[in-house]
Amino acid sequence: MPSTKDSKNTEAPESSLAEQAIPDEIQDTSSADLQKQLSGAEEKANKYWEQLLRTQAEMKNLERRVEQDIANAHKYALKNFVLELLPIVDSLERAVAAHKNEESGVGSLVDGVKLTLKMFYTALEKFDVEQVDPLAQPFNPDLHQAVSTQVDCDAKPGSVISVLQKGYLLNDRLVRPALVIVAK
Repeated sequence: MPSTKDSKNTEAPESSLAEQAIPDEIQDTSSADLQKQLSGAEEKANKYWEQLLRTQAEMKNLERRVEQDIANAHKYALKNFVLELLPIVDSLERAVAAHKNEESGVGSLVDGVKLTLKMFYTALEKFDVEQVDPLAQPFNPDLHQAVSTQVDCDAKPGSVISVLQKGYLLNDRLVRPALVIVAK
């Protein structure tokens, strides 16, 4: 048989439960005030949601930029090395040009220099280093550096009439501009 004490605790009047579950400040609040509080909470939630979306977009953009920077670092890591090699190539080209009228034969110095220069060209091509030799082409300030201009009746004005030093590209990015003389 249940005790009278247990039956009293399990049965509570409905009005007192409802009053206990609702805080005092809400009981005193009108529906208009509740509507204002709800709309304020929704505005806050929307604001935080927009901030979250912006932050996620910024993180994705940052991640893409970092990946691109890493890819460029790998792609153009040889730039300084290439810049150190180019004066050697220039010197070998000048040596071949200075001795182009000499007889070549087995074991001649000119042939050795030509072979060395060919090996340099091959090595540069392996690492996507490309020559810019703009002779008789229109002047392009993105790839060429004009040293001077000269009057030349045979050439179109604005075209390159002489190349003093070839330019070079590494993976289609300019490493060194070609030094040129342009026709007036």
